[in-house]
Amino acid sequence: MSGADSHEHGQSLAEFRAYRERMNAEILGENNLVINRFFALDGRAYEAGALDVRTKELLGLVASLVLRCDDCVTYHLVRCAEEGVTRAQVFESLSIGLIVGGSIVIPHLRRAVDRWSELERTSG
Repeated sequence: MSGADSHEHGQSLAEFRAYRERMNAEILGENNLVINRFFALDGRAYEAGALDVRTKELLGLVASLVLRCDDCVTYHLVRCAEEGVTRAQVFESLSIGLIVGGSIVIPHLRRAVDRWSELERTSG
């Protein structure tokens, strides 16, 4: 997130990435069979298949918005940016999340748009 919102609601993009990487390494380092298999399954679910990776990341973004998970929204926005998803495609997907989730997702929508704008600034 950027501006005042990032200080109120969470971490900068760099902090998010560092924290996620550090904690995933610690969690996976425990070699818990169930946790490691779940993480592997999660990774495999987003690989290209009948649906391409971009579509799957947009689906993940919509689901994350509806479930109101800001960390998940950030993760999928980062992946969308990496996959070359356009701003128009992100907004169209977010609009589906808003319709499905209702007005309670609006604060998460605000943070998602703030995060996407940050991604656009840092990748441009």
